[in-house]
Amino acid sequence: MTTSTARLPLSKRLGKRLERYRESLRFAASLRHIHGPHRRFSGPDDVTLIALVRNGGYYLEAFFDYYQSLGIRHFVFFDNGSDDDTIAQIRRRPGTAILQSRLPWGAFENTFRSYAARRYAKDRWCLIVDMDEIFDFPGRQEIGLTGLVRYLSANGYTALVSQMLEMFPKAPLRDVAQMPYAEVLEAFRFYDLSSISTFPYHAPDTGLSYFLNQNRSEGPNAPELLFGGVRAKVFGESCCLTKHPLVFVGPGVTAGVHPHAASGARIAPMTGLIRHYKFANDSLARDRRSVQTASIEHGEDKLRLARLSKQPDLSLWSKDAREAPDIARLQNDGFLQASDEYEAYLHNPAQDQPLAGKTFDA
Repeated sequence: MTTSTARLPLSKRLGKRLERYRESLRFAASLRHIHGPHRRFSGPDDVTLIALVRNGGYYLEAFFDYYQSLGIRHFVFFDNGSDDDTIAQIRRRPGTAILQSRLPWGAFENTFRSYAARRYAKDRWCLIVDMDEIFDFPGRQEIGLTGLVRYLSANGYTALVSQMLEMFPKAPLRDVAQMPYAEVLEAFRFYDLSSISTFPYHAPDTGLSYFLNQNRSEGPNAPELLFGGVRAKVFGESCCLTKHPLVFVGPGVTAGVHPHAASGARIAPMTGLIRHYKFANDSLARDRRSVQTASIEHGEDKLRLARLSKQPDLSLWSKDAREAPDIARLQNDGFLQASDEYEAYLHNPAQDQPLAGKTFDA
């Protein structure tokens, strides 16, 4: 849980400021520009994709194929010390830039993301995703990403919340450990909504309230925060499913302040979708390495490793599983939030002005 520093005694607040200053010096000393433009290189109507990566060669071809089909032409990767062919693969792609720092991922991932967003997407829209995440949204087929950000910009929204849906196959996880990522995107067709907890957007004690209280939403139209899902059901993880991936990095708006949050944003009334493929690329071996190196602190990797070590033939499939998630169906099921205003826009996407009767703060 995140605690506001304003509640701490003066001595502790000063100590935290000194700690942040020292961390900023460490980060500055560690930062390297590896490839591509040094600064923002997208146009005012473009979306810049930002992704953290470490040994992500497994994902890259299918990752590029999908996001280029979405209309992304500018990719910024923040590398955390890859020693596979990740950097070589990215270098071969047009419209790419690579920054690098070898500081510990768990301690500095927020710094990596927020710095890349400020450096490469100031006064631009950015899409922050992980390598195993596929971003989708209502209206993708009808208006595309350009139409989505046109709607958001015209109506004064600076962030789109999205809900993360864990995708899995019917087969045991060990049977698909070596499956290529492009095949995973086809074979992992199932999802499970049976173990999800829901909280109001500004609820206290979610671990995100410090950041989300800095965001503005339209009263009852604020998206909900979701936790749990199939990983809670099977492994006992207390994982947050709500993210803020699409953000306009304008005045007062900070993207990537937390793996799941932005701050200073005005939140759109509908939600997008992130299809998450956590169990691709030999997840058992990956969790084993994570536990051995203690690279993250939340302990979810330990829970998965313990269960999979005891039950190597584990499948996430059950009678609660559903197949092939559809945006409309997920809205009807309450996993995603729809918006009458946005639906009206989808029927008339040529409109570039704010919707009738709407006024916005400066």
